[in-house]
Amino acid sequence: MDRGWALELLHANLKADNLRKHCYATEAVMRRLAREKGEDEELWGLTGLLHDLDLEICGDDMSVHADLGARMLEEAGAPAEMVEAVRMHNAEGLGLGERNAAFHHALAAAETVTGLIVAAALVRPEKDLAGVKVSSLRKRMKEKAFARGARREVIMECEAAGFELDEFLALALEAMQGISSELGL
Repeated sequence: MDRGWALELLHANLKADNLRKHCYATEAVMRRLAREKGEDEELWGLTGLLHDLDLEICGDDMSVHADLGARMLEEAGAPAEMVEAVRMHNAEGLGLGERNAAFHHALAAAETVTGLIVAAALVRPEKDLAGVKVSSLRKRMKEKAFARGARREVIMECEAAGFELDEFLALALEAMQGISSELGL
């Protein structure tokens, strides 16, 4: 299992550019978090890349999203840790209870914070990631109306993954800035 295989699987199942970019951003954040914690960067990164593999099939039906993706990954021979993390990133929608592993918390927080960071970039006059600061992300976290879909309680799961909020925001922002051209930001 390598990135080429993962991209092929992703592109076969997700056609929308914005969804693909969300997956690329999540991959970058997960790789950066793994590097910081000394975890398996490839496993964490590819899990981030493939976490929403089934989104165009499931649409808005959160009662099947991530379970279908996990089954697709299982059939493709993905590692059990990846399959479980993908399933658990939508634990609420699937009725699976609370996430209980740092890897699961990291994925949920990482995929959610990407929305906050993109929104923060898009309200800037330059509409890019370069000028986004951790302090502005911290401030935006308190604004409930800003990037409503970026659920703050899920972003705060970064703490259960072993990261203080400011550190998490800085690592996520750095990761996304590193692939800004791929994200179009």
